[in-house]
Amino acid sequence: MSTRTSALDAVVFGVDIQSGDVRGDAPSYALVQYDGEDVTRDVVTYRKLRRLIDDVEPAIVATDNMYELAADKDQLVHFLGSLPSETKLVQVTGAAQPEPLSRVAKRHGIPYGKDPMQEAEAAARLAAHNVGQEVSAFTDTTEVKVARGRSTGSGGWSEDRYTRRIHGSVRKRAREVESDLEDENLEYEKDVREAYGGLANAVFTVEARPTDIPVSRNRSGDVRVEIERKRRDGIEFHPLVKRRDHVIVGIDPGTTTAVAIVSLDGSVLDVWSSRTSDTADVIEWIVERGRPIVVAADVTPIPETVEKFRRSFDAAPWTPQRDLPIDEKQHRTREEPYDDDHQRDAIAAALFAFDAHEDQFERIARKIPPGMDHGEITARVVAGEESVEAALRDLTEDDEPEEESTEHEPRELTDEEKRIRDLEEQVDRLQSHVGTLENRLEEKDDRIEELEGELTATRQEERREVRRNREVTRLERRANQLERERDEAREETEALEKKVERMKELWKLDHSNFADVSAKKAGLVPVKVVEKFTNDAIREADEQYGISADDVVYLRDASGAGRSTAELLADFEPRVVLKNGGGLSDIADAILFDREIPIGPADDVAMQEVDELAVAREEDVESVIDDWHDRAKERQKQQKASMVDRLISEHRAGDNEA
Repeated sequence: MSTRTSALDAVVFGVDIQSGDVRGDAPSYALVQYDGEDVTRDVVTYRKLRRLIDDVEPAIVATDNMYELAADKDQLVHFLGSLPSETKLVQVTGAAQPEPLSRVAKRHGIPYGKDPMQEAEAAARLAAHNVGQEVSAFTDTTEVKVARGRSTGSGGWSEDRYTRRIHGSVRKRAREVESDLEDENLEYEKDVREAYGGLANAVFTVEARPTDIPVSRNRSGDVRVEIERKRRDGIEFHPLVKRRDHVIVGIDPGTTTAVAIVSLDGSVLDVWSSRTSDTADVIEWIVERGRPIVVAADVTPIPETVEKFRRSFDAAPWTPQRDLPIDEKQHRTREEPYDDDHQRDAIAAALFAFDAHEDQFERIARKIPPGMDHGEITARVVAGEESVEAALRDLTEDDEPEEESTEHEPRELTDEEKRIRDLEEQVDRLQSHVGTLENRLEEKDDRIEELEGELTATRQEERREVRRNREVTRLERRANQLERERDEAREETEALEKKVERMKELWKLDHSNFADVSAKKAGLVPVKVVEKFTNDAIREADEQYGISADDVVYLRDASGAGRSTAELLADFEPRVVLKNGGGLSDIADAILFDREIPIGPADDVAMQEVDELAVAREEDVESVIDDWHDRAKERQKQQKASMVDRLISEHRAGDNEA
């Protein structure tokens, strides 16, 4: 089976110190560039090494000791911070307590030599095979700071205008950054410091690496944008890949290929299906999740595609005695989640294979002493068809031959030596138990990481849902507002249409005919109706159909008018005012009389009302006007006679006093 991994899709740098000391003036380094096929070797200075890392941007810079690249922790943190965003520093010999490089290379079958160039090549090849621990000094949290790009001192304008412009530019750029983060659905917190005219700065704490943030570091005029990853409290190590256990694989081939991974204790670890992936994609997916010892199908004989996968992993095959019925597959997978029938069939194949081998797994486990790798021995027995004893013997054999003993019989151990032997065995057992507990801890850490990832995804989905609900609410409010505006517009349109109709009627009466008969021929005249002799009623009538000079005005109720109302009506200069209802007030009568506006009773005129309009006979209107003129002449005579009598009385009163 090929052991090539995704690390080989890019260049890996292997580095080992060639001469000098990193604490000295000019160390040189053995540098190996490895891409999975070609190897390039060179001896470079520290400065050239840094320049090559910046230019090539390798996926990994691998070394057997991270402090060959930095004199102390502070320099190491600075080195990590200066690496390209996609470049990792990997210590292939382990974490805080590394192993010798020779032992690691031997364990993984990598060529090794003590020459610095050979050690650099071994480090590169180990890292390319995902061996080692990534050295990390930074978290996945990034601070994006938007701040002033220049001082707020005098800049050619008045100082207030200059300061306001800078702070306004900071606020504008901060809004753009926030919009970019929202578009990428990134989780962040914002802290702003307001200032005159805008913002002095805005700090976004984003839960993402700089490469995942759609904002770049820059400085432009009034504003600068700084991006900095948050440091950890110390140096941390993370394995390049998760531990790969021995597993059982169920495969359902076809147009849609489904694969299920089941552990040796019968737990479903993962399931996946795809219509577009090829054989290489399926194999890569399986390799990332474990080392198959059994490859199973749900039909018999084993399909050719499943057989190819089995041969790729050199695993044992499993098929049922007859094709598994659907009801049995549904029952066996009833407690397992899956997306489609293909995934169900793959899970069922793996679980039935586990059922078939469960007793064998238990027998093997009972024979394995503490501290041994159960998965490796189980794989040798099940897939390699070895006996448990042979597998144990092969795994426990020493690599170095034992020296020949010069004694014919073993020496009797003293009590102290026996006690030491027992204690050493106890230590071995405890160390084995510690290893088991550490493995469980790693599994729990992996599970915690998985759950944290699911929690992050759930939170992001909830935020997207909240934004969608907020947008729906906003659109609903907008729709309701538009509906209200539409209803109001319709009501206004209806009112205007009614007014237009009334205006048409008036126009017909004024300029055309009435009932298809010319107004002059019919002897009719339009009458403008006013409900009450008040300012509001007069204005309302004017708004509805207009009151013009020489119009005939009809007051349905002429009582209660005062000076201002009479003057308002007189200002329209009507031809005649026909009154009804209560009597006209003295003040209103006097004002209309002084303005020479004829007034007469409506009962003397034969009127016919059409909706809010009315028409009257011309001869009746003229008769009312003539009657008013006659009364006006008589009223004027009476006023003159009264005035003469008053003058004579005043004159006589004056003579008597004399």
